[in-house]
Amino acid sequence: MQIVIATNNKGKRRELEDLFSTLNISVQSLAEFPQIPDPPETTNSFDGNAKQKAHFVFSYIKNPDIQYIVIADDSGLCVDALDGAPGVFSKRWTKEATTAANNQKLIQELSGTKNRKAHFHCSIAIVTQSGEWVVQGKCYGKIATEPSGSNGFGYDPLFIPEKYPKYTMAMLSAAQKNSISHRGQALQKVFPLIEEIISL
Repeated sequence: MQIVIATNNKGKRRELEDLFSTLNISVQSLAEFPQIPDPPETTNSFDGNAKQKAHFVFSYIKNPDIQYIVIADDSGLCVDALDGAPGVFSKRWTKEATTAANNQKLIQELSGTKNRKAHFHCSIAIVTQSGEWVVQGKCYGKIATEPSGSNGFGYDPLFIPEKYPKYTMAMLSAAQKNSISHRGQALQKVFPLIEEIISL
């Protein structure tokens, strides 16, 4: 049994490894499979992108002698005042597609806006020889006027979660973030599925 996380994102891999450590399950990421190109993300939904990436990676690594579980997630920030943007385009919201550029655009887009409510969404797809499963998680909060903190990645320096109203996600420890994050919530739903798949 081998679990492969369909990502090259070091921050995302670190979060997933931390979360899976509670199950004592060994995981690999695309860093161990350099022959696999970056998985596509061409659908208009988080569920669709997660499934697309999981199936793409599974098609490269499937081996009749090894039972693989491929896990892919698609996550993003949805801002109420921006009609849900950046949404599925969170990673590539700007032409630079960098954290700095994306965060600066978010600050500019919300300049002078009173409604700063937002949430992170995560869809996780699991693909095995037996089929596919999809689960979701959400984390609600609001957008700060300026970035704070050096932990996490992406929009974390600007996102203030409801459960830690005095801190941005980037100011929380890994354990604190994992306990409330959209990815952490989705993975809590993944764990029983993994146990069920392993027992098949």
